[in-house]
Amino acid sequence: MTTPAGRRRRVLVTHHQIAASAVRLLNDHDIDVVFSPPYDPPEAVAARVAQHQVDAIMVRQGRITDLVIGASPRLRVIVKHGVGVDNIDLAAAAARGIPVLRAMGSNSRAVAEHAIALALMLIKDIQPLNAAVKSGAWPKPSFIGRDIAGAVIGLIGYGGIGRETARMAQALGMEVVVHDPDPAQAQVDGFAVAADLDAMLPMLDILSLHCPLTATTRHMIDARRLSLMAPRAVIVNTARGGLIDEAALATALRSGALAGAALDSFQTEPPAADDPLWDLPTLTATPHIGGVTHGSAEAMAGIAARHIISVLDGNPPDDRSLARPSQLSA
Repeated sequence: MTTPAGRRRRVLVTHHQIAASAVRLLNDHDIDVVFSPPYDPPEAVAARVAQHQVDAIMVRQGRITDLVIGASPRLRVIVKHGVGVDNIDLAAAAARGIPVLRAMGSNSRAVAEHAIALALMLIKDIQPLNAAVKSGAWPKPSFIGRDIAGAVIGLIGYGGIGRETARMAQALGMEVVVHDPDPAQAQVDGFAVAADLDAMLPMLDILSLHCPLTATTRHMIDARRLSLMAPRAVIVNTARGGLIDEAALATALRSGALAGAALDSFQTEPPAADDPLWDLPTLTATPHIGGVTHGSAEAMAGIAARHIISVLDGNPPDDRSLARPSQLSA
């Protein structure tokens, strides 16, 4: 953990590091940066917030609870190093008059690339073929692969990441169908729109999730909706873990009702070492790193730092970046 250098204001980052350019930017605006280990329990984070009497929190990993938010009377703003805010108690922040801001657009391209990479890997059976060859088998005589061109991909959510994913999928020759839980997201750039999610699911080869986790979207992909999907279909989740009922997903994969799934986010992070999903050969997992590339990490930290500087300098929070409890509380 860094020791403040005596600047007038302090921000606590819930991680070991952020982009050096963002640290310099904050330092140049009279703000010291204190680091707190990722996934530390809220009690430990609250103790550091109280110890350093921070003016801002930049959230990377771990839970920001009411205990953390109330630990420093100087706290004036919370900013997410990214866009997902389900690990922040938005209601507690709002009750204390503390805005929660997101680094909008900072990692859209990176997450979309990861979603497409996972989808291609599933459709092309890369994991089972890799396992077979390494075990001494040679499935070439019996294997017939699937085509990407003409595959139907359904996107749930059409924000920045959904738009990037749609464009990449279209460039690869896929047919794109969009369903957005938010009726306000009406602009879909000419792609087919499915107003009814249940009607969209049976036609898909790929389902890719790109919406926020809210009270209404939690477990939106449950046992009933999984049963609507074709056995050939695969699911990719680079959004938030709670969107999928993981127990129901495990059952569908185990029974062969679904061809495969690739998850970059989970209901609990990190997941338990004995999670039943790990026994499933048709399940691929990555550790919530879809948005973590050199370019996106620098963009996320830079945008988050500028939000902090602006609010601490007395400016109103950027309205477009505000995380509102009425819309996003999970």
